[in-house]
Amino acid sequence: MRTRTAARIGQYAALLAYLLFLAFPFLWLVSTAFKPPQELGSLHPTWIPENPTLANFRQAFDEQPLLRAALNSLLAAAAAAVVAVLIATPMAYVMARHRTRPARAATGWVVVSQAFPFVLVIIPLFLVLKNLRLINSLPGLVLVYVVWALPFALWMLAGYVRAVPTELEEAAAVDGAGRLRTLVSVTAPLLAPGIVATALFAFVTAWNEFFFALVLLKSPEKQTLPVILTHFIGAEGVADLGPLAAAAFLATLPSLVVFAVIQRRITGGMLAGAVKS
Repeated sequence: MRTRTAARIGQYAALLAYLLFLAFPFLWLVSTAFKPPQELGSLHPTWIPENPTLANFRQAFDEQPLLRAALNSLLAAAAAAVVAVLIATPMAYVMARHRTRPARAATGWVVVSQAFPFVLVIIPLFLVLKNLRLINSLPGLVLVYVVWALPFALWMLAGYVRAVPTELEEAAAVDGAGRLRTLVSVTAPLLAPGIVATALFAFVTAWNEFFFALVLLKSPEKQTLPVILTHFIGAEGVADLGPLAAAAFLATLPSLVVFAVIQRRITGGMLAGAVKS
């Protein structure tokens, strides 16, 4: 009993240390966002600002078009999430229900594609978008986000499809429903939690994405929020720390809220895909 208690205490201590390690950057970001310039340059920084101020937020909005950039990020992320889910749902259904060699090969390719680094795919994507004349445009960026989100969306939705009993679809087939009608009227309503979680995950991924937006968008009025944040860093690499922290804090909030909402659903989808029917 003493050994088990000591082991459990050690596990909780390790978990607490890990949580503090993950929370430290965000907590320091929040603290920095509310500090006046005098405290930002102090040799003895404190966790809690002694004289909290909103001047950093006002300066951030005055120096950079944060609202327009946030709108661009919102449009690109929302469009990418919707399109990715519309494409991934029927594809995931086929992958989950028809366990043929092509379906297994497609599943393997989905998993392998997640290991591709951004640098490996950016040149082919850039050439394709150049031929389509979609460089420096939000539709072109949305297309890239859809392509990048599809593998995970397929894998996640396939897990939800496998969790739906096949007896329900067989009953619909007995009543005369075809494959498409069964998917729309029977399976899709049961997949609603998974579809919502997948769409939100695709949204957060696109909202936080930086590399593709930096390469593909050149016009300042079309740039997304993560790219605009780099404008707070000067040519010599000196950051305007207070406004940068304030803008980064505002940009991080949507991601935190969405992940707080969907984290249980994402875990459920992963576990569903690991259970054999």
